[in-house]
Amino acid sequence: MKAIILAGGKGSRLYPITKGVNKHLLLVYDKPMIYYPLSVLMLAKIKDILIISSKDEIDRFKMFFSNGEDLGLNIEYAIQENPRGIAEAFIIGEDFIKDDNVCLILGDNLIYGSGLQNLLIDIDTKKATVFGYNVENPQDYGIVEIENNKIFSIEEKPQNPKSNIAVIGLYFYPNDVIDKAKNLKPSKRGELEISDINNLYLKEDRLDFKLLGRGYTWLDMGMVENLLEASNFISIVQKRQGLKIACIEEIAYNNGWVDKEILLKKAKEYPNEYGKYLLKVVK
Repeated sequence: MKAIILAGGKGSRLYPITKGVNKHLLLVYDKPMIYYPLSVLMLAKIKDILIISSKDEIDRFKMFFSNGEDLGLNIEYAIQENPRGIAEAFIIGEDFIKDDNVCLILGDNLIYGSGLQNLLIDIDTKKATVFGYNVENPQDYGIVEIENNKIFSIEEKPQNPKSNIAVIGLYFYPNDVIDKAKNLKPSKRGELEISDINNLYLKEDRLDFKLLGRGYTWLDMGMVENLLEASNFISIVQKRQGLKIACIEEIAYNNGWVDKEILLKKAKEYPNEYGKYLLKVVK
């Protein structure tokens, strides 16, 4: 399994904050936004990761992660010339994916909950898998109609939603998703829609669904209100538990991808509370 983080776009929903910086590098409490989706992929034990962003922004991500070696990862980069839809990520990433299956996560998604790692690892790689979450404003999302945990339909931003369960920005696909993406026709918005990809797997009876129920938190951090909510959420949980959410160095260490010496080196790079936390991890 390989993975793609889609971190492009103009971030116009966050203007004027994002006029001079990629939204995925904005501060969410004590970490850049992109740490949160990256941590999800690391929990899923995925080491080969492609970050897709715009030409003007890609070098900023390279400054953060380089080739990923310090995290036990193999990180590559690709440019999305113009935002043409989420599903374009599979076309851009074809040479990176090669013959493997692929996970796609949107760079502004925060997903947190007990048991998340087991849920991510327990994936049927012969099928596509999408994740759902109950929302109060279903008109703003791709909404699923389900019965007995089985999907019957997916509708993008419906005026009359058939449920309150939104498909979140985390998807697992078999390798044939590349061909499906290549054969998509742009929607009325002029984009290659991820919902169209999911509906193709649904028609083939190859679409699994996992509901993130009580005990899980999902936030789309691409709006000002949610950006603030995410920071407040991270602050409260970390202060109560004394454990950090999305500490990518800690996850790499727990996965056995880096040793104690590398973690200590990282701790010295951060002369602050974050560095002190990394020292606790290795004790």
